[in-house]
Amino acid sequence: MELRHLRYFIAVAETGSLTIAAERRLYTSQPSLSRQIKDLEDQVGADLLARSARGVTLTEAGKVFFDHAKMVLSQVDAGIEAARKAAQPSKQRFAMGFLTGQEMTWLPEAMHILRAELPNIDVTVSSDYSPDLADALVRGKLDLAFLRAEPDYDLIYRPVMQEPLVVLMPSDHRLASRDKIRARDLLGEPFIGMGNKATVLRAVIDDYLRSAKVDITPGQVVDNPAMVMSLVASTRGVTLIPAYVQKLMPWSVTSRPLAGKAPTIDLAIGYRRSNHSPILKMFLSHLDELMKRVSAPKH
Repeated sequence: MELRHLRYFIAVAETGSLTIAAERRLYTSQPSLSRQIKDLEDQVGADLLARSARGVTLTEAGKVFFDHAKMVLSQVDAGIEAARKAAQPSKQRFAMGFLTGQEMTWLPEAMHILRAELPNIDVTVSSDYSPDLADALVRGKLDLAFLRAEPDYDLIYRPVMQEPLVVLMPSDHRLASRDKIRARDLLGEPFIGMGNKATVLRAVIDDYLRSAKVDITPGQVVDNPAMVMSLVASTRGVTLIPAYVQKLMPWSVTSRPLAGKAPTIDLAIGYRRSNHSPILKMFLSHLDELMKRVSAPKH
């Protein structure tokens, strides 16, 4: 069994299609991919995929194997990244990731701390969806990330900020004339929900609406903040979003606070418990300072 067998199997399992996995993820032919999967099943001694005209699904054996295959590849990727870093011990590197949009708030202050302590450090920065950041941490591609506390990843999370949710709407929306919005005011409005890349936020929104006894079915679901704002403006829809997104709003979109006790969502820093980087250790020792710098009034 080779690592490519695991990568092929995971790609098929995640896309639910041999054709899509072959063409869009693996850039190989569908017949070749089918042979690789069949070879893997022969080596395992069990059918891992159930094939039908509508695509493929995991068998019970496949579900168990999928979890282990993901774990194996994560460990391999982490090992490769650690080996690459060890091959260049003289060059100190630190990779940070940010939930898209949060870098505007946290990156300047994080860099201030890093540069003050280690002026010659090589820092790389990326922004992405929260689950993708968590995956990059597990694989050793990032040392630290500002993200949601994703429950499906074995990481250490430390909350750094609690943000209220606000209502996002077109600037000329009828609700924009109000100072605060009640949950029931959203009834009857086209509602934009959160997609699979924002499961933590989606759960917070669902809990809030459920506790407010407001039954809303999203007309569309999206993940990216920019796409959220685009849909709000173009479809005249409304949504609930963390307050930090207000810094990204175009003129066509506005926000209002929720009346009463607004739901909140945590932003956390996450890191791999097996990451013994001295730079990470130093950064974590300055975490309280970082939080104070970010929350201090800007003049």
